[in-house]
Amino acid sequence: MSIILIGGDGLKEEMMYLIKYNSKIFRNTQIYLDRVLKKYELSSGSYPYLFTLEENEGISQNKISKELGCDKAMSARTISKLIALGYIYKSEDKTDSRAYKLYLTEKAKRVIPRVHEEIYTLVALITEGITTEEKLITIDSLKKILSCVKSLNI
Repeated sequence: MSIILIGGDGLKEEMMYLIKYNSKIFRNTQIYLDRVLKKYELSSGSYPYLFTLEENEGISQNKISKELGCDKAMSARTISKLIALGYIYKSEDKTDSRAYKLYLTEKAKRVIPRVHEEIYTLVALITEGITTEEKLITIDSLKKILSCVKSLNI
């Protein structure tokens, strides 16, 4: 695979900052989310598990790890914490006694809409001054970048 950067030196130089910008955005949004989710005893690393279960209740711990792109040990620690906090519970999988299915508790179902609101607020704050068209282009571009990253088999 050959890499071709289109444009003058300005674009080539800006492209060198792509990873830097991405890292800074990610880290700063994590800090913000850790702060605002603290009142729910959640963090930037734990809420995605609730969102995944919101869409796929009854999936296994292994499937949630794959879905989120996290290693199994990290998922096990996070899931244990969420169980201890009363957000999720596990039930033995009747087809595989070694596996468990994960479910949201009523507490989680009450808190998830509030967490969604916190994230909508963050998105509004970080995209202030960006047009709808620019937002759509950015989302589309990020999806394409993610697809390319996934193809690297990291």
